[in-house]
Amino acid sequence: MHVAYIHQHFTTRRGATGTRSYEMSQRLIQAGHRVTMICGAHESSDLADGSSERVATSEIDGIRILRVAEPYANQMGFVRRLLAFGRFARTATRIVRSLDADLVFATSTPLTVGLPGMKGARHLRVPFVFEVRDLWPELVIAMDVVRNPLMIWYMRRLERRIYLAAQHIIALAPGIKDGICRTGYPVEKVSMIPNSADLDLFQPDDSPLTDERFGKPDEFRLVFTGAHGAANGLDAILDAAVELKRRQVRGVRFVFIGQGRLRNQLIERSRREGLDDFVAWVPSIPKKELARVLPRMDAGLMILKNVPAFYYGTSPNKFFDYIASGLPVLNNYPGWLAEMITEHRCGVVVPPDDQPAFAEAVLRLRDDPAEGAAMGLRGRQLAEARFSRDMLGAQFVETLERARAAF
Repeated sequence: MHVAYIHQHFTTRRGATGTRSYEMSQRLIQAGHRVTMICGAHESSDLADGSSERVATSEIDGIRILRVAEPYANQMGFVRRLLAFGRFARTATRIVRSLDADLVFATSTPLTVGLPGMKGARHLRVPFVFEVRDLWPELVIAMDVVRNPLMIWYMRRLERRIYLAAQHIIALAPGIKDGICRTGYPVEKVSMIPNSADLDLFQPDDSPLTDERFGKPDEFRLVFTGAHGAANGLDAILDAAVELKRRQVRGVRFVFIGQGRLRNQLIERSRREGLDDFVAWVPSIPKKELARVLPRMDAGLMILKNVPAFYYGTSPNKFFDYIASGLPVLNNYPGWLAEMITEHRCGVVVPPDDQPAFAEAVLRLRDDPAEGAAMGLRGRQLAEARFSRDMLGAQFVETLERARAAF
């Protein structure tokens, strides 16, 4: 089977953003299938080649790459992002129609990747499978990013149109599956395949991390990886640092790894409030390097803005990297991950917007290293039992094979 795989933000392990599409492509290839990846020019990808062509062709680890020269960066404003999404979708549609694919697969975000998916599949007369990583437009409406009633109507209409065109849909979280089914899409045609733990890449490691970009080796270091945007609610970490400073705590370091629209604003706040002894700011690093750094931290931070739509409607890569690395997880919002952390005792869950509780949780983890280590071990066991990339990758491949066979 030849799979036309559309992911605007694709990267490999050499890039500094999520690698789900790379990993799933590898599982397809291992199962004997061919993959053509249609992607854009994400700032954190490793695919920049300096080509002046609108579509550049290459091959990486058995994946044929068709890279559209459509830049995208987390710092872009909403309108600029929409323009990038629309231009990529138009070019990707032309590309897919020119292929000899047996199945077209598209993964959001953005929602607009569904357009070349459904149009390309219709033209080729092959099945279309859509993967939903975040519910659009539900999340952007909940965040007040989109308020215009006409725009909301259009986005909801586009959402339903793409869903109805799909032979099957993959959801990454239980709330995403529920949201898809609320549109009237049949529940039996939705599979939930969450993000996964790369157990070969992220492994527990007790050796000291002496690179002082990440704080001092004798400090208790809690790490956050990923985008620094409005949805991430990273002021909660700085609020906790303010509380720890008020209590005259020493030797705690919050390590921010990543980039995004609010990064400079967060750095400015930390300096303004005298938090330099509590924070470290590190730009995005390639996933292979991250896998050497993360296991040598003391705890992983699962932080999101307190928006109910996020509680069950997200499947953050960082959580699975943390538990694969054997880190206890400090989580500050309710939902399916919080429930899992509580059930499996692999971290600490605090209420959202509760600065003292957050600070207390940090001190609890710092002051009981034996329990923190036990939490990390239980997290690793959870990753091995339920979220192995190989196990969920096999489920992914089987889902696409069934969609092709049923068409």
